[in-house]
Amino acid sequence: MYLADFLQLLVYGVISGSILALGAIGVSLIFGILRFAHFAHGDLMTVGAFCALAAVTGLGLPVIAAIPFAILGAVVVAVGIDQTIYRRLRRTAPVILLISSFGMAMALRAVIQIIWGTQDRVYQSGIQLPYRIGDIVLQPAHVWILAGTALLVAAVHLFLQKTSLGKAMRAMSDNMDLARVTGINAERVIIWTWVMGAGLAAVAGVFLAMDTRLHPTMGWHMMLPIFAAAILGGIGKPYGAILGGLIIGVAQELSTLWLSPAYKPAVAFAIMVFMLIVRPQGLLGGRR
Repeated sequence: MYLADFLQLLVYGVISGSILALGAIGVSLIFGILRFAHFAHGDLMTVGAFCALAAVTGLGLPVIAAIPFAILGAVVVAVGIDQTIYRRLRRTAPVILLISSFGMAMALRAVIQIIWGTQDRVYQSGIQLPYRIGDIVLQPAHVWILAGTALLVAAVHLFLQKTSLGKAMRAMSDNMDLARVTGINAERVIIWTWVMGAGLAAVAGVFLAMDTRLHPTMGWHMMLPIFAAAILGGIGKPYGAILGGLIIGVAQELSTLWLSPAYKPAVAFAIMVFMLIVRPQGLLGGRR
């Protein structure tokens, strides 16, 4: 029985880690290129989740078909915020950008509450029969989450390694001044960084809502484990974010064998603090 519980929690950990990884990739990309911690990133997840809800309820689409609407909504919001607010603050101290992102997180949350209210919502009601693999139970939503995350991670890898824009983003992350000297259009790269980060955050938000419920604070509550995943893997390293997300997700779920589920955020925080003390650059050698 203990082994069955362990394997079931391991599966749940991979599912949770997949959601964290998608969010952490965006955090790492934004930090690597813009050099600030974007604390409104979790609320971009919420924006994407509720944009998908609007497509589900307004157009009658299934949740998966509503994901492009989630991505579009989050990208428009993220690029709009960058061009109207963050762009004017880029040459100030990083702490100014960080504080402004806190304010933007609260503003996005308030707008979501005004439009959709404060109550919990779901994409679809009713009972869905799970899949069984031996003693392991998988909900249909979990299969979509795992498959969707695998496809997106592969797409991010191909984009960063094979496209000229992806190579420019990696160059900007390594040395922005040198990248500018070599002729890279920094503003274009920054905009596409927001597009990628917000798009991945939107999908993570939809997956999180599929796994749990929609609520205006759902993304904000994910910020600690997302940043823990980014720091664990190496801040500024997208591949480290993937690894960190999976480790944090599995650690949080397995901790429920001995601790109350209420302590999951504490587990993520403990791992983050331990990594900052022992290896501040993260597992894959990101920025300190």
